[in-house]
Amino acid sequence: MSVSDAETPAPPAKKPSGLLRNSLINSSFTLISRLAGFARDLVLAAYLGASGNIMADAYNTAQAFPNLFRRIFAEGAFSAAFVPSYSASLERDGKEAADKMAHDAMATLTFITVAFCLLCQFTMPWLMMVIKPGFLADPAKYKLAVLFTQITMPYLPCMAIVAHLSGVLNARGRFLMSAGVPILLNAVTLISILPQHTVYASALWGSIGTLIAGILQAAMLLWGARRSGAHVNLAIIPVFSKDINRLLLLAVPGALAAAATQVNIFISGIFSSSIHGATSWLAMADRFYQLPIGLVGVAIGTALLPALSRAVHAEDHEAAQVQMDQAVVFSMAFALPAAAALMAMPFFLMDGLYTRDAFHLDDAHQVARCLFHYGWGVPAFVLTRILNPAFFARKDTFGPMRFAIISVIVNLSVGLTMFKLIGPAGLAIGTSAAAWVNVALMVFTLAKRKTWIITPKAFRTLLLLLLCGLGMAAFCGFSSFERPLIQGWIGSVVPYVRGIPLLPVIFSHTKEIAVLGVCFAGLFLYIGLLFITGAIKPHELKAVLRRRPA
Repeated sequence: MSVSDAETPAPPAKKPSGLLRNSLINSSFTLISRLAGFARDLVLAAYLGASGNIMADAYNTAQAFPNLFRRIFAEGAFSAAFVPSYSASLERDGKEAADKMAHDAMATLTFITVAFCLLCQFTMPWLMMVIKPGFLADPAKYKLAVLFTQITMPYLPCMAIVAHLSGVLNARGRFLMSAGVPILLNAVTLISILPQHTVYASALWGSIGTLIAGILQAAMLLWGARRSGAHVNLAIIPVFSKDINRLLLLAVPGALAAAATQVNIFISGIFSSSIHGATSWLAMADRFYQLPIGLVGVAIGTALLPALSRAVHAEDHEAAQVQMDQAVVFSMAFALPAAAALMAMPFFLMDGLYTRDAFHLDDAHQVARCLFHYGWGVPAFVLTRILNPAFFARKDTFGPMRFAIISVIVNLSVGLTMFKLIGPAGLAIGTSAAAWVNVALMVFTLAKRKTWIITPKAFRTLLLLLLCGLGMAAFCGFSSFERPLIQGWIGSVVPYVRGIPLLPVIFSHTKEIAVLGVCFAGLFLYIGLLFITGAIKPHELKAVLRRRPA
């Protein structure tokens, strides 16, 4: 059994192949974006640090707040409600009627997010007392957080437009531009920060860069949607037609369901504000574990929802089963090694990549403690993105909403209890525990409804993937323990490459090379174990990646 075994029987195999191809397009561009984001984070960590000054906490708050509502209003609501409705309208009513609905939906969404943004702008001094109550103990940090968040808040309406137009493009089978547009954010932020010479200027211009990037992203996707043939124009006057009212009824519960993880992280941020530097520690850990969520969960979930919606609309239950099996197995094939690395060597990663300038050794230790506990939640974070479409494609957003509410309650109780016992890392425990409760509820409900029950072959593949992940974790843990020896080997190369341009400088960065070397070695080991255990076979991998009609 292998990753592609989940796609049998043969007749509907073409559809899942399109699913994986579209997922890989999303993942490839997400990887480029995350690499650019990694470069941005390195610069931010060096310029702002974490616990060494007040700018880092203020800046990270300004980034987190609009991003939370971006996932609730934009990505969550319209992934849950708009994409299935638009996909069905394209097949049932034709492109003109579907584009009319898309235009009305964008006008309504833009109006709601602009109104919400303005409300937040005017009330931000009081709102900050709620979202970061711990900042009140430091008036300077509180004022900076208010200022920076007011600058970044208009990023929300821009991202609402981006998420909406991404749904239009994805429903039309166009994934390239919507997957690549996040690269703009990291590029513009880097351009804004690099010329600055003070910590304040770096945080200020980093916030301004976020706003500029949002405007450019929205403009780029508006152009891309028009090029795809979709007649969707920018509008802000809401249209409450029968279709839009139905969308809103679906979107309200779907928004919370799709953003459960983010709500839990936001709650963690409220608690962490009482400890200086904790906001930045959690933000740094968040960027690490968000990588597999973006590369795998979001990428596959984005491709899965329109494909699953078409299968459900056509009452092709066999194809829907195949797509879900394949999406779960394929996502775990990538999520499990990521979880293994984050749990086996969190401090090795943080110290090797980030400890420099304003980012201190103690900061690396604190982030590593949080990262370890986020690590065992990574498979659940990814599965949430994969399982939600099974409900959303059937226009059921109330079920996931109930599960999300339960997960928030779990996060509150577990996170707050563990926070009192062990500090910020306890908040990560609460977030991961809540994610697993959410996944368990969704799997049980899908099985009870007989909507999706994983096949024995796919389940066997998951066990083999878990075995391969444990093997990789053992290697990474051993390498982390033997880190001084590995760095010594790398440093010993320097005398032998002195006459070669750049190599002496490169090999002098022993920490960074050690991290990259262990990561790549662990990845190759994992891939080797996949073939050795039979979890994946070369001829089946070629069949999955072969380009076929969607």
